[in-house]
Amino acid sequence: MPFSLKRLGAAGLASLLLFAGTGAFAQAKKPAHPAPAAPAQAQPAPVPPAQDQAAPAQQQPPQGPVKIDLVPTQNDWTKVCGKDPAANKEICYTTRDFSAKAGEAPVLALAIYDIKGDDTRIVRLLVPVGLMLRPGFRFAIDKGATLEGSFEICFPNGCFAEAKVKGATIDQIKKGSILSVAVKNQVNNEITFAIPVAGFGKAFDGPAIDPKVLEEQQKKLQEELQKRAEEERKRLEAAKPDAAKPAAPTPPAPSAAPAPPPK
Repeated sequence: MPFSLKRLGAAGLASLLLFAGTGAFAQAKKPAHPAPAAPAQAQPAPVPPAQDQAAPAQQQPPQGPVKIDLVPTQNDWTKVCGKDPAANKEICYTTRDFSAKAGEAPVLALAIYDIKGDDTRIVRLLVPVGLMLRPGFRFAIDKGATLEGSFEICFPNGCFAEAKVKGATIDQIKKGSILSVAVKNQVNNEITFAIPVAGFGKAFDGPAIDPKVLEEQQKKLQEELQKRAEEERKRLEAAKPDAAKPAAPTPPAPSAAPAPPPK
C-alpha cells in the first residue's frame, strides 16, 4: 500500500503513548516552591493514620518500558516501484501496515526504500504522535546490533521517522523475525514496537505490484476504514441514552432515635 498518512488510525495507541507513566509526569510537574515558615503558635501535627487505616492509593498508570506486539493488517508485504523525476532514478519500497490488535485500524507502517544504483537503503516508519522527537528512535533485528534513526516530519495524525542503512542490514531483516523499534513518549517512558518481518525478503526481492491491483487495494482499504468508522459512530450513539440516564436517587438515611429524657 502507498506509504501514506491516510491509513494511519493511531488515536487509540496515541493515548497509550501519551499517558503511559503519567504518574511520574504528574510528580515531575509539581512546582518546587519553598515550604512556608511555621507560625509561632503552631498546632500539634495530626497523628498519621495507622498502616491498616491508610486510604487506598489511587491506581497509577503503568510506568517504565512498554512493549507493544504488533500484528499485520494486510495479507502480505507490498512492493511499489516508480521513477523519481527529480533524481531521475527508479525507486522501490516494500511496505506493510501493522496494528496493536487483529481487526483494528493500522497504528504503524514500515517501508524499506531501495534506490536503483545506490548502496544506501532507507528504513522509514510512520508512527503515532505523542513521542519525544529529539532522541529519535532505535531499532534492532532480533537480538542483533542496535541502530539509530531520526524523526523527519510530523503531521496531526502521524510522524515520519527514518534511518539510512546498508545492504547488510537489509539482509538481516530478510532473515529476521522481529524488528524492534524503541521510541520514547513525552514523559520519557520507552515504548518498543515489535514488528514481525516474516515474508519481507520475498517481497523485497520480488516484482512490484501491478498499479491496477494497487489501486484496487487502496479502494478496498478506504471502504474498510469507512465501514469501521461508521460502526464505531453507531456504537457510540447507541451508548449515549444509557450514559444520559440519571442515576437512581440514594434513599435517605433513617433518622436516629430521639435520646431519652434526663432522669
